[in-house]
Amino acid sequence: MAWPALALVLIGTLTGCASGLPPGASPQVPELVQQHGGPAATQWPAPRLSPQAHSEAVASLLAQALEADTAVRLALLNSPSLQAQLAALDVSAAQRQQMALLPNPGLGLGRVREGGQTEIERLLRIDLWSLVTLPWRLQWQDRQLAQARLQTAQEVLRLSAEVRRAWVRAVAAQHATRYWLQVQEAAEAGAELGRQMVKAGNWSRLQQAREQSALQDARVQGARARLQAQASREQLIRLLGLNDGLALQLPAQLPAPPSELLPEADYEAQALRERLDVRAAQGEYQAIADSLGYTRVTGYVSAFELGLGYNTITQPGSRDSKRSVEIEVPLPLFDQGQARVARSEAQLRLAQARVREVAVLARSEARGRWQDWQSAWTVSRQLESEVLPLRRQITDETLLRYNGMLSSVWELLAEARQNALSVNAAIEARRDFWLADTDLRLALSGTANTSPASSGNLLRSNAPAASAAPTPGH
Repeated sequence: MAWPALALVLIGTLTGCASGLPPGASPQVPELVQQHGGPAATQWPAPRLSPQAHSEAVASLLAQALEADTAVRLALLNSPSLQAQLAALDVSAAQRQQMALLPNPGLGLGRVREGGQTEIERLLRIDLWSLVTLPWRLQWQDRQLAQARLQTAQEVLRLSAEVRRAWVRAVAAQHATRYWLQVQEAAEAGAELGRQMVKAGNWSRLQQAREQSALQDARVQGARARLQAQASREQLIRLLGLNDGLALQLPAQLPAPPSELLPEADYEAQALRERLDVRAAQGEYQAIADSLGYTRVTGYVSAFELGLGYNTITQPGSRDSKRSVEIEVPLPLFDQGQARVARSEAQLRLAQARVREVAVLARSEARGRWQDWQSAWTVSRQLESEVLPLRRQITDETLLRYNGMLSSVWELLAEARQNALSVNAAIEARRDFWLADTDLRLALSGTANTSPASSGNLLRSNAPAASAAPTPGH
């Protein structure tokens, strides 16, 4: 039994090498996300926090008004969707590691008794094909893990961008709600003044109806703002993974846009160079191209098994033994791998088309998001630096003229309504700018705004099997 023992030692050594691969894939994701504009790796929560430590960390982040970066950190810590994504990556890593392991050798035992003669059969079957293809399968596993990390990093960046958008909308809606409440109070004062002046005979019913209409409009706008604020806040709570929003505090208003435009740059080239979906599509194409040679070879040789036998024959007064060696190779008479090669070639063309598709999408999104950023910045700066100062000046002059009895009270109220519209437009413009800023950053260094069709199926369907032929029973 020297040869079977040596074979078992060899298989155990190779299996141990394969088993030494790291089972998890998630530790590399934070660094990958940080390289593409996401939260820093130091801001990611420690893995497997205890329930008490987790609750304390969440309470610490919610102890003060939640800024955009803090909201992203809270989502990394508490979002169920992100935790599920990272857990799925570890599951995928374990599955791919299992695929790279050697199959266990088969040991067959038999006992045949005929008259006074007894024969003991022992057969050790080893899949040598798995030994030959082990390095290639390990390389394939590394490619699949790299693709899985890229896809997970894309999802993290999308979640971070979605949290920022929800935070921007929630803060802007809360600001608008407070402002429309002030407008409603002013409209109520105007309507009360109109009733008093009509009662005194100084106003007409038409003028009073206008003030009543302005009050109702302010109430409708205020109700809409409250509804929008509730919906935006609830969306943010859901993305953060909070059970309720009782402890959630938001800033009074959004930060001001930058004072200057971003410098001109080749944003299309930056998107093609840095976006994760472009890298993932290129990696998939390269992996399938590299697998064509393996697919062609396995059309002719897809299995190679070695069998080592040791039989003992015992009968009264004597004992004999014999050894045997078996080699099993399938004959490629009917299936020479034509279908597998054709499938791999079609998958290669599909991957090549996907690279072009993703590249076109990246260039288009980079151009579009940059134009949106410029337009949103221009509108916001125009409203805040030009329109609002003019409206304040007009309001002040109208108030002076009213105090000097040079204008009527309804002119003052009409000016207040116009000023309210301008302020609300400025709040919305600032909101639109920060939404455009989030979309631009995601489009340049992250991925598409919406999840693309999964491309990992091509790699999985083209993955090599540990053994292409079943082991016959003995």
